[in-house]
Amino acid sequence: MNIDVRGPRFGAAVTAVVLAVVLVTGSGALLGWQALCFAVGALAGVGRSPYGWLFRTVVRPRLGPPTEFESPRPPRFAQAVGLVFAVAGLAGCLWGPPWLALAATACALAAAFLNAVFAYCLGCELYLLLRRTTAAPR
Repeated sequence: MNIDVRGPRFGAAVTAVVLAVVLVTGSGALLGWQALCFAVGALAGVGRSPYGWLFRTVVRPRLGPPTEFESPRPPRFAQAVGLVFAVAGLAGCLWGPPWLALAATACALAAAFLNAVFAYCLGCELYLLLRRTTAAPR
């Protein structure tokens, strides 16, 4: 079943704000929350993530009906990529080196920002590239 394209973009906007706050404050706990959100999105799907729930229950009822839909697989893969960066950032927070926390968080923030502002999902594009390069030849 396809999903409303506005949902993942909303989630990316919230994610960008959370990750920006992590960079400003150095909060490992907040980065842990974001990692948990990525994990739920990757394992259960973006619609079941906390930000997906927020979009579905609070934001979407206030918007008009969706006009565009997309497969949930690329955004789900993007959540898994975000999880890798969040876990790397957490490792930097907990065990060092500190630059790892900053670099991994900044990379995740850049990807979330691109999706939120320009509707360009790096993780989704990576998913599509991997699908094309690993597809069986005809």
